[in-house]
Amino acid sequence: MNVLVYSGQGTTTESVKHCLESLRLHLSPYYAVVTISEQSILNDPWIYKTSLLVIPGGADLPYCNVFNGEGNRKISQFVRKGGKFLGFCAGGYYGSARVEFEVGNPRLEVSGPRELQFFPGTSKGCAYKGFVYESHKGSRAAFIDVNTSILTDSPAQVVNYYNGGGVFLNASKYAGVQVLATYSADIDVEDTERAAVVYKKFGKGDVILTGTHPEFTPSLLKESDGDEKYAKVIQTIRDGDHGRRMFFKSCLGKLGLKVNENVDVTVPKITPILLSSHLNKVTVNNLLSSLKSKEDFHGNSLEDDNDTFVFHDETENDHDYFLDSSTDNVEDANSVPKHIKLFSEGNLPDPKTTPYFHMGAYFSHLERLYNGKVGEFGSILGYGEVVTSTNTLMDRNPKLLRNLPNGFALTATTQVAGRGRGGNVWINPKGVMAASVLFKIPSGETHASSVVTLQYLCGLALIESILGYGSFEDGKGVGYEDMPVRLKWPNDIYILKPEFYTKISNKDETSSTVEGDDAKWAKVSGALINSQFLNNTFHLVWGGGVNVSNEAPTTSLNIVLAKLNNIRTQKGLPELPPYQHELLLAKLMHTMDGFYSVFKHSGLKPFLPLYYKRWFHSNQLVKLQRDGRERDVKVTGITADYGLLIAEDTSTKDLLFLQPDGNSFDIFKGLIYKK
Repeated sequence: MNVLVYSGQGTTTESVKHCLESLRLHLSPYYAVVTISEQSILNDPWIYKTSLLVIPGGADLPYCNVFNGEGNRKISQFVRKGGKFLGFCAGGYYGSARVEFEVGNPRLEVSGPRELQFFPGTSKGCAYKGFVYESHKGSRAAFIDVNTSILTDSPAQVVNYYNGGGVFLNASKYAGVQVLATYSADIDVEDTERAAVVYKKFGKGDVILTGTHPEFTPSLLKESDGDEKYAKVIQTIRDGDHGRRMFFKSCLGKLGLKVNENVDVTVPKITPILLSSHLNKVTVNNLLSSLKSKEDFHGNSLEDDNDTFVFHDETENDHDYFLDSSTDNVEDANSVPKHIKLFSEGNLPDPKTTPYFHMGAYFSHLERLYNGKVGEFGSILGYGEVVTSTNTLMDRNPKLLRNLPNGFALTATTQVAGRGRGGNVWINPKGVMAASVLFKIPSGETHASSVVTLQYLCGLALIESILGYGSFEDGKGVGYEDMPVRLKWPNDIYILKPEFYTKISNKDETSSTVEGDDAKWAKVSGALINSQFLNNTFHLVWGGGVNVSNEAPTTSLNIVLAKLNNIRTQKGLPELPPYQHELLLAKLMHTMDGFYSVFKHSGLKPFLPLYYKRWFHSNQLVKLQRDGRERDVKVTGITADYGLLIAEDTSTKDLLFLQPDGNSFDIFKGLIYKK
């Protein structure tokens, strides 16, 4: 599920940045924290896949200009039906029934009713005088007293960044309103309660509004530029940062969100990428030679469109170039150089230096699968323990990309800026197999459909690797074929939750995807493809993530495998070994290699029977929302040329053809809708 941070009219860049940073640290990997524009809130069906909507600091009037009427109706409906709403500072004003901001000050005054009315009273400010728009001049380190009878995990007093926020007047007199924190010091607004943070149940949903900024993290606060007062503010907030995090975590928990227990978690530093072609001793050497002959290098550095790459010999000591502590933040990770260590002559890194991925084991599995030969896919591999995003590193750096060979693969243990469809960004935890693979397709009419339908082939290759994990000999799983995994159009993979997997036959029960209010299936793998046209060739980077052994955000292969092993034990069958990153990736590369050798000549058509065997949707009856109307349709297949979903209107028998990039398929609501 998504956590959406509004980033449109009225917001400040700084407030949005702090929201993203703090929410990702507290909520990853359970939620994807992403921004949303005013156009998307007004026009897109975001309600279906959102847990929390956040309105950050900025200016309240532009929020009214954008959302009054239809926008606020949608927001209110989202919360009333069970969604969560969090408003910081201007977002806190906006969520109240009335705003009174600097009344009597002709330069700053804003007053009047507001439509959302999550807090049924008035939010009045400034709590502390001196506010200046888009400036820290009126800021202060505000101490607040926490209601620990409600937020039991928070310290009794914490310090938050403050800059222009309000007071929720007479908060406790309103039915259902809980005061979570009050301003500790005397304020410039006449109110005995001094409510700084309030909570209210709204329909089935939950709302927290705050006049302070518990989301502001000191590591992202701008430098003081010689302003001693502001420098003291930063230092005070830095000294109390642990308490701030505890308070913010407690607030998120009060909203009903699943949060990280470790409030002091930080984004790990980017680590070097280790590059080896163990099965072909000269490939790595050739890659660097090609780069240096065709691209502009500065010493051993290549400055590309998105990243700067620095190449190193395997004998160099990592500590000579390892990144310093200033790169701990998500925002910094994309700007620091990416170091690549080349292992020539087929050499491999010492396994002790890569505790989460054994590159030697990977190549050993790959060699056995290829039966001693060198296949095209996966024979040159890059691995990073911590990277920004495997897809970003490849597809947003055209100088590097055009020199990589077909079948090049990059994998990682942790991504601090993992990418998904619709711009989703998250920090993926250990236990996720993140990998990106390069396909180079020459231009031409015969290859146009291949560019579009490659995502289907890759999704199919991945699910076949999962089901065929147990056997090297014939590609058919020995026991693993009973794993309850299915493809959701176009290429996501879902798995039956362990609590619903009580017998082997459950894996084929796809007609009902919910039981009561509970979804029976959980997403275990997502993927996307990005394309660039370079040197008269399409460079398609497929990127996929698979939950192999992690417990969050949904479930993982090994959690469900444990349930399968319980079923097998009852039948007197031996337990199946758990999935491992190295072998699963090798299986995927080998399967992709075999599939692609057919696909590049014959397209998707030969794979359609197997695709239909693995997906949810054959003859599935669903609702189609399109052009302002809803139709009952039956899914009949996909087109072999461009992978369009074929749906038949059950009333008119008209055939409808739907693009994967323009439509979303909600298997739990039986609904296809425009993105």
